[in-house]
Amino acid sequence: MKHGKKYEAALKLVDKTRTYSVKEAVELIGKTSITKFDASVGISFSLNINTKSADQQIRGTVILPAGTGKTVKVCAITSKPDVAKEAGADFAGGKELLEKIRDEKWFDFDVMCATPEMMGEIGKLGRVLGPKGLMPNPKTGTVGPDIAKMVSELKAGKVEYRADKDGNVNLAVGKCSFDPSKLEENVKTVVNQILKVRPASVKGVYVKSCHLVTTMGPSIKLAIGD
Repeated sequence: MKHGKKYEAALKLVDKTRTYSVKEAVELIGKTSITKFDASVGISFSLNINTKSADQQIRGTVILPAGTGKTVKVCAITSKPDVAKEAGADFAGGKELLEKIRDEKWFDFDVMCATPEMMGEIGKLGRVLGPKGLMPNPKTGTVGPDIAKMVSELKAGKVEYRADKDGNVNLAVGKCSFDPSKLEENVKTVVNQILKVRPASVKGVYVKSCHLVTTMGPSIKLAIGD
């Protein structure tokens, strides 16, 4: 694959024969980003897991201390819309919002959370919300009795991670414009979370590789504990 001159120049800054500490990788990020816009920074894990095994399905949420760098629109489906609004929800309501989604194909939000009593109604839209990744789920912390807590965490930078069928986990950890110390904090938080949820049944190496990458930029291999 041919790359442009900017990419080739950035690639020369990364030593592919070594692994970098999180601090070193974050410092390189600012030098290897080649976009004119504020590029996103992502982290990618290749895990030694069998996703067909029920006890090796990696999925959950983590709160990024410095946020994501993106304004997240939260839609709260609850019988207490005033509480959700006060906590920062962009949209809050009950059946009327679900009807708007159903009838108007309205999806002007990034994530949906809900209180348990509304899940029966939300379930009716499973075929619509599911494929878009918008279906609330207790495993991702988007279904629960404390609507205010869920909304505030989502607005603060709570993100979902999930291993694909090949055992890869990919998620955004910030923007190139972040203060290096803040970006480092986000990366370390995600790394620690992935290590924390290591299935007990996994033998030997758990994290096969881990890379930090910017939009359109070269990847930087991280040295992490396992």
